[in-house]
Amino acid sequence: MHDEFEMSMTGELNFFLSLQIKQMDDKIFFNQSKYVKEMLKKFELEDSKPTKTSMSTEIKLTKDDETDFVDSFKYRENPKTAYFEAVKRIFRYIRGTSHLGLWYPKGTRIETVVYADSDHAGDYVDRKSTGGVCTFMGCCLTSWFAKKQTALAISMTEAKYVSARKACQQALWMKQALIDYGLGMMELVMDSDPSSSQE
Repeated sequence: MHDEFEMSMTGELNFFLSLQIKQMDDKIFFNQSKYVKEMLKKFELEDSKPTKTSMSTEIKLTKDDETDFVDSFKYRENPKTAYFEAVKRIFRYIRGTSHLGLWYPKGTRIETVVYADSDHAGDYVDRKSTGGVCTFMGCCLTSWFAKKQTALAISMTEAKYVSARKACQQALWMKQALIDYGLGMMELVMDSDPSSSQE
């Protein structure tokens, strides 16, 4: 990489973009526990009781009746108590999970696995589906995203097909990145929820 990019060595990396980095003999571990503690202290929530979920599972999110469009500026302009309570719950969830992180063992085989899944008509307002993709290299998570699909799927199979297409795009991008780094791609595994073929 030194041939392609201007780089300098500054010693062992311990912090980067609010990430705490622990380098061990057999693995590297990333988390944001220090940053989380700072945020909890800043908002006086360091003694709050942790929750197991970031939102109540009973809440159905719909457009605010008072506004024409869902716009974050309008929410900032006239915040309601419910918004503050929702944010406090997110902080309580993060407090309970601040010790978690991503770990990357050293010397693992570069096998790329891409998973894709989707719900069907999960949005209560427009009945659009939400799909998600996550990519692993070896046992290490390298990318993930979830996004509401732009088109209305008429079946679970169609919604999962759209997610599988996004997973293929991600896999092709990963393949090209590995080729650019001179690593190539040893094996690529695509996995979409097998139950979708039965629905």
